[in-house]
Amino acid sequence: MLHENLSVTSDGRLLFAGRDLRSLADKYGTALYLMDEVHIRRMCRTYVAAMKKAFGESARPLYAGKACAFKRLYRIMMEEKMGIDVVSVGEIYTAKSAGFDLADAYFHSNNKTDEDILFAMENGVGYFVIDNTEEVVAISHLAGEKGICQKILLRITPGIDPHTFEEVATGKVDSKFGSAIETGQAMEITRLALNLPHLDLAGFHCHVGSQVFDSDVFNRSARVMMEFIRSVREETGYLARELDLGGGYGVRYVESDPVYSLENCILEVGETLSAVCRELSLPMPQIRMEPGRSIVAASGLTLYTVGTVKKIPGYKNYVSVNGGMADNPRYALYRSEYTVLLPEKMKEACDFSCSVVGCCCESGDILQENVSLPSSVKRGDLLAVLTTGAYNYSMASHYNRIPNLPVVMLRDGEDYVAVRRETPEDLIRCDL
Repeated sequence: MLHENLSVTSDGRLLFAGRDLRSLADKYGTALYLMDEVHIRRMCRTYVAAMKKAFGESARPLYAGKACAFKRLYRIMMEEKMGIDVVSVGEIYTAKSAGFDLADAYFHSNNKTDEDILFAMENGVGYFVIDNTEEVVAISHLAGEKGICQKILLRITPGIDPHTFEEVATGKVDSKFGSAIETGQAMEITRLALNLPHLDLAGFHCHVGSQVFDSDVFNRSARVMMEFIRSVREETGYLARELDLGGGYGVRYVESDPVYSLENCILEVGETLSAVCRELSLPMPQIRMEPGRSIVAASGLTLYTVGTVKKIPGYKNYVSVNGGMADNPRYALYRSEYTVLLPEKMKEACDFSCSVVGCCCESGDILQENVSLPSSVKRGDLLAVLTTGAYNYSMASHYNRIPNLPVVMLRDGEDYVAVRRETPEDLIRCDL
């Protein structure tokens, strides 16, 4: 199967985290997000252990909440000794409400308003990851007004093409994120940060892209960033304490996606970084990485119920479900591939080609095209979309005034609601 938390019974029923999907559908209704808590914790522990082994005891992973953020997840991150990467006031507020110590939070965003900055400072966010010169000046000024010295990282663009989807490539010179080394702007913003009061420059950050299945991108980033750190020391005398290599390790959405060892990849980066540090006569910085998708994606499965099966002879077929782009917009945005199954018909031949579509009033409301399902597919069947733990709940919308789905966590044979199903009343709560 695609992931280790998936299996099939002898009578052809798909199990997720060891659980029968029909019983969960009967208990909670569909459409429904399911998340495997055991898998999430396993991935956290893999990162924590591998990073300490590769980079030393000071290394730490920071969970990127943009992949999926709700209070229960932040409590899990706290229990698993993870730091967090936050990108908005909403994520900060959610983490704080969960009891997370925001001293271990790193606040990203390429356009923090003064209100965002003040909210983060007032709530004790430990680090700001600064994207541009305007933000350096604003944070210095506001930190002065607050009477604090704010720890910061500068986001640097290393000029690396990750050879991944254009929409998720962030490390090239012309990215909207960060200050480019190639143009000299990275050195300029570093000098500015060092010369302004009320700032403690802890080090540098970079992030190149997503869905990376080997160590090459991180190895190249590590070398470029360490060479930049050496240049900064030579020109200013400042030596960075921290280096954040960002996130981006991939997950398998379909069988053709590569299988790789996350632990081995991190160890390879550690070997490269150690060699580069020796070559450049620099100490190893405290390393941070920001996994998001690779922590939660395979922990997720979205369960739908089939409504209609539309056959257009000589053209194409459609299978419609009681969800769609409102709960998973990634196909509409990126043409993202997913594995789609009928979980109660796993032993039947998949001989019916169709587009799996949603219930929104939108021709682009497509979950996946060119899907092969059993020809017996009919109204009332369960339909599962795999690997939906990342960028599904977090990107969900209220398009067509559709309430958001609940999130049900699965743990060692138990199930519990982490996010309740929205009601129509929730949709109008802010209306006047």
